[in-house]
Amino acid sequence: MKSICVFCGSSDAVHADYKTAAYKLGMILASKKIRLIYGGGKTGLMGEVANGALSAGGEVIGVIISSMNTPALAHTGLTHMEVTPHMHARKAMMHELSDGYIALPGGFGTWDELFETIAWAQTGAHEKPVGLLNVRNYYNSLLNTMDHAVNEGFVLAEHRQSVFSDVDSEALIHSMEQYQYPVQAMKRWMKEE
Repeated sequence: MKSICVFCGSSDAVHADYKTAAYKLGMILASKKIRLIYGGGKTGLMGEVANGALSAGGEVIGVIISSMNTPALAHTGLTHMEVTPHMHARKAMMHELSDGYIALPGGFGTWDELFETIAWAQTGAHEKPVGLLNVRNYYNSLLNTMDHAVNEGFVLAEHRQSVFSDVDSEALIHSMEQYQYPVQAMKRWMKEE
């Protein structure tokens, strides 16, 4: 993978462990020469992941909507900043620029980006790996819900298995690098529908 899009929260009012994990993820991406694509913000985990990558000499591309491209919100020290007119264009550009996705903890915006990415993989719109960095077990409930959806027949096991999770950034990236898109499951799912 040459580039990974990181979805994450922009709130500063979070436990320090989340900020530390975001900064470390940025550093690890840079050390692996993986370009960081993210939402372009300077606050919260957004700012931490970008600063971590930049501190290690990494390439960082922000993709921000024009209404958020303000001195209070936008990171000004990035390698490059793309400005889009609205959220749909922002997400489309982040998808276009990325070879894989990692979701750090976040709120509604992070979840929106994450679920859209998973749904796009399920429908064949992309064949890229998706990972959850499960800091402080943040995603445990979501992972349990995904497993429950498989057990209840709403999600194929192969699609659930394409969403990786780990508490360790390096282990998560390693798993994602080994990812093989479940072509047969995709064909089976499309026929069932």
